[in-house]
Amino acid sequence: MTSRVVSHACLRVRSAVRAMLTGDDCAPHLRGGVVGVAVSGGADSLALAEATAYCGARLGLATRGLVVDHGLQEGSAGIAEWAAGTARSLGLDTVRVLSVDVGDGGGPEAAARRARYAALRGAMPEGDGLVLLGHTRDDQAETVLLGLGRGSGPRSVAGMLPVDPPWARPLLDLPRSVTERACEELRLRPWRDPHNEDPRFTRARLRGEVLPLLEEVLQGGVAGALARTAGQLREDLTALDELAGQLYARASSTTATAGSDGAGELETTVLAAAHRAVRRRAIRRWLLDAGARDLTDGHLRSVDDLVGAWRGQGGVWLPGNLVASRAHGKLHVHRMPRHRDGGDGPGCDEAR
Repeated sequence: MTSRVVSHACLRVRSAVRAMLTGDDCAPHLRGGVVGVAVSGGADSLALAEATAYCGARLGLATRGLVVDHGLQEGSAGIAEWAAGTARSLGLDTVRVLSVDVGDGGGPEAAARRARYAALRGAMPEGDGLVLLGHTRDDQAETVLLGLGRGSGPRSVAGMLPVDPPWARPLLDLPRSVTERACEELRLRPWRDPHNEDPRFTRARLRGEVLPLLEEVLQGGVAGALARTAGQLREDLTALDELAGQLYARASSTTATAGSDGAGELETTVLAAAHRAVRRRAIRRWLLDAGARDLTDGHLRSVDDLVGAWRGQGGVWLPGNLVASRAHGKLHVHRMPRHRDGGDGPGCDEAR
């Protein structure tokens, strides 16, 4: 590793990484002694890579740099190799370039994110280790604004979790300006991804247009305020989720519903006595246990109506070819059979 003089910004990044790696939330996931770090070549990831190498060496952790080549830009392979070489010079134990094929489902941003996360997850020991991501307070503010603008509900507005295994984000309390200054102190010249400034992408416009305007109109501090709001909301969600877990346990039947992949029935009398916000969270957990995916607020409210607005209505169709219904005072969920042509089985039209 090349000798470099570090100062205030670099020390702040190192302090944030060390605090996370030695915290109680991360400890159970680092028993194998391996920590990965995603390296794109940008300022956030390079500052994070240096801090991870520094802290990992002192904590007895093997550090693994992971560079994803999405193949979406001309010369992307060369950029990935440059990022990998820079990561090696920062002292990481091993560095790998991961080439991925990006699909087109859900738009280019979402498709690239899915491919990137799948590659990062696959590059770590199965069921072990954490991958550090370089999201900063500014990224958190952008995420909160996206959630607000899309009406995605409190989980989206609560932003990114600091620790969400296998992911960990030690820089969420630091502004992007700190990672940029850290790179200056380390005499690094980060790569600037043109996609981050391309107005075709929603997040790029938030970063380049919306947040600067909000900072001007509200006289500064907007990114920090949005990040603090996300943190406060995460605390509230944690409390509600705990209450929902207790409700789920009380309402659950020990007998699994046929075709539900192991999810039991729920007693509607127990659910009906609970507040709607807690009840919907319990229902969400029940449906996820049954194999439902991509649940929307509309799905949850429709299933909740089988309890809170019961008038003999039919079942509710859910993603994953599932139907939730009520019978004999209990909620049931079962998987619909498919016709030979691949279509849904009988009853799904009515359930929609």
